[in-house]
Amino acid sequence: MATPTMLDVRTIPPREKHATIFRTFDALAPGEHFTLVNDHDPVPLHYQFQTQRTGAFRWEYTERGPSIWRVEISRR
Repeated sequence: MATPTMLDVRTIPPREKHATIFRTFDALAPGEHFTLVNDHDPVPLHYQFQTQRTGAFRWEYTERGPSIWRVEISRR
């Protein structure tokens, strides 16, 4: 299965969001990325990446609300 270039988590049940995002990230090859689309600023997710994937990712906002946030998450 190919890794999606965009992952819109707005319709994913809350209890499944982070696991889905981490599965998508873990499927990336070094240098690949996907764009996360969410309905709020995913700050808690960023903290989780910093703790669980320290040094393995790059996080760049491409849109910052007010109703949609987009973050490009890359694997280093």
